[in-house]
Amino acid sequence: MQVQKAVITAAAPSQNTLPLQQLVDRGGEVRTALQLIVAETLAAGVEEICVVIRPGDQEAYEQAAGTHLGSILFVEQPEPKGYADAIYRAKGFVGDDPFLHLVGDHLYLSSTEVPCAKQLIQIAAEFECSVSAVQSTRENKLPYFGIVSGPLVPRRSDIYEVERVVEKPTPTFAEQELVTPGLRAGHYLGFFGMHVLTSEVMAAIESLISVPSTEQATLSDAMEILSSRQRYLAYQVHGSRYNLGLTYGLLNAQLAIGLSGKDRDQILTELVELLASRTEGVPTE
Repeated sequence: MQVQKAVITAAAPSQNTLPLQQLVDRGGEVRTALQLIVAETLAAGVEEICVVIRPGDQEAYEQAAGTHLGSILFVEQPEPKGYADAIYRAKGFVGDDPFLHLVGDHLYLSSTEVPCAKQLIQIAAEFECSVSAVQSTRENKLPYFGIVSGPLVPRRSDIYEVERVVEKPTPTFAEQELVTPGLRAGHYLGFFGMHVLTSEVMAAIESLISVPSTEQATLSDAMEILSSRQRYLAYQVHGSRYNLGLTYGLLNAQLAIGLSGKDRDQILTELVELLASRTEGVPTE
């Protein structure tokens, strides 16, 4: 499976400005979140990138893309009809090819020398099927992620045969239906915000959005359908995701990036000084 295309979704009304935010990368350079996401994509060997945006956002995104602008095609989602519909806007771009999909409000840090997106593409190429990156996710984070469950692939400790896909389940439902053997109690396989998908996912999405009563179909809904039609795996990627849309999400992402980069010692020193200044004068018992 050759993955040379990528689709980045950035059209959600509450999230469309997040990829435009500036951060300092590992090397100390100021970059937008969009530039960091595109760099992750290009490092995985992808050659063509489609970014799905809201109407009226293209000029801001062109500026935020910087030197990566030549690698990007922008496609608009005319109306805010949900996550799955946003991906479907890229159907013409995808054609019959498999593609890497990333969400525009997440940043990714690999814990190995191989970028997260490249890890995922390597697994998809090995097994020749759709694969979602997942991460062990605490129960209190269930409202923010799609959750999958299923058994481990034989002789692998980080790849799962997906049997269930549920968007933002309640803790009670997850405990009853989505427990994955081997994970700590209260932890589930949550979407990482990164997938390699076959073009058949577009047919699954179309079957959802063509139903008039469907309101804002999710990718989880489409993947539940896809899993019934073809093999679908989940890969516990070696790295971490940072959701910029959470409270303090941008701060947490910046700290994670900074502490993995060249200015780590400086940041640690400043954090210690900040903590010390906050505790001065606090009475002890």
